Amino acid sequence: RREHASFGTKLLVLTRRSFLNMHRDVGYYWMRLAIYMGIGVCLGTIFYQLGYSSYSSIQSRCEVIMYTIALLTFMSIGGFPSFVEDVKVFRKERLSGHYGVSEFVISNTISATPYLSVVSLLPGAMLYYLTGLSKGADHFVYFVMVLCVCCLLVESMMMVIAAVVPDFLMGIIVGAGVQGVMMLNGGFFRLPDDLPKPVWRYPMYYIAFHKYANQGLYKNEFLGLTFPSNQAGGSATAATLSGGQILTDFWQV
Repeated sequence: RREHASFGTKLLVLTRRSFLNMHRDVGYYWMRLAIYMGIGVCLGTIFYQLGYSSYSSIQSRCEVIMYTIALLTFMSIGGFPSFVEDVKVFRKERLSGHYGVSEFVISNTISATPYLSVVSLLPGAMLYYLTGLSKGADHFVYFVMVLCVCCLLVESMMMVIAAVVPDFLMGIIVGAGVQGVMMLNGGFFRLPDDLPKPVWRYPMYYIAFHKYANQGLYKNEFLGLTFPSNQAGGSATAATLSGGQILTDFWQV
């Protein structure tokens, strides 16, 4: 019998090859990074320095968070054609006995993580400081980490779809449809208590990853802050609203 390479050797070779493929393919991450940077400038200038002195800034901050999560994750389906090609190579090499599913999945995840970190960090920093979201390095780090994990989640989902739907056009349509349904149930367009309980509240609201991303970033943004409450129909008896009140009463977190 011929000796096979160890698991570690297979993982190292596959990770290096996957990393080089991602680096050389302009459409894999570099084009996405350029588009994200442009949108980060647009979003940062439209919502420039929201401040804390008006009641309307509550809604504006949540709009920035929702749009950032929705757009950055939705655009992750752009890598699907490359996933389809990777899966074709994987199937051929797996049939030849070169490596298995575990090595392929782990190597792709390891090689994609640095690129996704850059794609999340640079545009995230631009829009975060231009819009004037909650100050503090810990708040910013948490913001970027949530973006990165969401992008990694969507890329993993698209890899699953690539294994099921080999046609890249149909795969993009399926991926976009799945994400569109999740966005609707993320707790922004319809508040949790307003969602119809069969199907949309239970179980879709708890399946949609946008729910967890939005709520995490809402807490990251509002806890510890205060906003005026005597504007836009606020109560005259309470001069300010705390971040905790906004989370529980306004966004039902």
